[in-house]
This record gives sequence, structure tokens and C-alpha cells, in this order.
Amino acid sequence: MIAIGERINGMFTDIKRAIEEGDKEPVKKWAVRQIEAGADYLDVNAGAASKKPSETIKWLVECIKEALPDAPIAIDSPRAEVMKAGLEACRENGIKKMLINSTTGQREKLEYNFGLAREFGAAVICLTMDQRGIPKDVDYRVEVAATHVATAMEYDIPVENIFLDPIAMPVKHAQDQIKHIMEAIRQFTLICSPQPHIVVGLSNVGQGTTQKELVNRTFLVLGIMNGLDAAIVDVCDAELMNAAITAELLLNKQVYSDDFIKAYMSRARCI
Repeated sequence: MIAIGERINGMFTDIKRAIEEGDKEPVKKWAVRQIEAGADYLDVNAGAASKKPSETIKWLVECIKEALPDAPIAIDSPRAEVMKAGLEACRENGIKKMLINSTTGQREKLEYNFGLAREFGAAVICLTMDQRGIPKDVDYRVEVAATHVATAMEYDIPVENIFLDPIAMPVKHAQDQIKHIMEAIRQFTLICSPQPHIVVGLSNVGQGTTQKELVNRTFLVLGIMNGLDAAIVDVCDAELMNAAITAELLLNKQVYSDDFIKAYMSRARCI
């Protein structure tokens, strides 16, 4: 599973404070901690409280670069100017592996972000929604996913750089959507060959529940069984990561050994 570490985000109190005070250490700490825990990308979000998000996103990238020169980075922002500033900061700091988080299927936004992806050689998380709003069924999700893949081909973006997101809904408020999400994930695997990556923002699923960790962990295992191969997660939740590794093992995607978790983590850090 491709794990995208969620923790360098201005919505978290310590990162918000670090941004406000210009304190690099919390950002560096979470960068190192997440990579050591198995993150394949570090998601970087300036947060809603930042008054100068373009400057903040550049500063966050620079902090990560100081701690981890080669860390792959996902720039997370709904604002076009902030996204571009973050990608420029990655390139200026020698970051070669970049991920755009995210675009919708709305044509103007899709074309802009795919243009950035082509310019910077970045991968893209593609939300399966457009101007019609949040999806409520499988067909809508699959329709928008197919549009993403077709447009990526127009922009010469390799399919392995596309991450389709079926938009995970909170089980507390949209329990009936979970079955639609699982079926959408399964159908995403059939859109083309080779298939695109499939990703979810896992924290959304258990949001507001009293058993958030258990809900997220169980959803992730079900998702992997249906074809999910990436997630924006708390990579420092060892039980969550171990469940994902074990699910892939039982689906014959990993080779068994008595120390399979340790072996997987060692391999992941070398990729």
C-alpha cells in the first residue's frame, strides 16, 4: 500500500503553532517520524488559518527538505496559486517525487492541475466528483473516474501517476455510502490496464465516531480487499499499518516470512 502521511497539516495544533511562530522543529519531527513509520509521501497542507498560504507551503517544503533531502511530498491545497507555489518549492529544493492533492473532475480545475502535473512530472489525486457535487452512487464515481483517466491520456500523464479517489464518506453520517465506495473501488480496477492507483482519505471514514481507529482500520482492510492500494493515513498508527500489511499478505501481494511486518517496513523505506 502507498501510504501518504497526513500529519504535516495546519489543522493540527502543533503544526499551526509552528507555522505561526516560524518553528521548524515540529515540522521536521513529523517528517522524520512519518517516513520512519512507513510513509511513501508526506502530505503538506498550510491549513485554513495561514494568512499567506503560498509562503507557508514553501516554508513547510523547505523544513522537510532540511530534515529529509529526498522525501516525496504531496502538496495539499484547493487553491491553484498555493498548489503551484508548493510544486515550485519542491522543484527548487530538489524534490523529485511530487503528488498533487487534489483535483476534481470539473473541467477547468482538471485541466489546470493536469497541466501542472505534466509541467512538474507530478502524480495526481483525482476526486471522483465534478460540478454536480458529492457523489451518491457508484455510477457517478465511475463516470468521473473514467473522465480523469481519459483526460490524463490527453495530457500524456502515465496512468501510474493517477490516483482515483472515490471520496470516503463518514460512516456516522453516511453509512449507506460505504458499500457504494467499495463497489466503486472494485470497478476502478477495471477502467484500464495497467490500472490507476486507488486512494482514500481514511480519516474521513471514522470522523466523529467513538471507535475511530477501529472503524478506519476495518475500512482500510475492506478497501484493500476490493483493490485499494493507497491511502492518506496516520502512518504512526502501528495497528492500522500492520493491518494493511497483513491484508496484503493474505491477498498474496506480499511474501510471507515470520517477520513479515518488519520485512515489509524495511523494504518500504528503501523504495
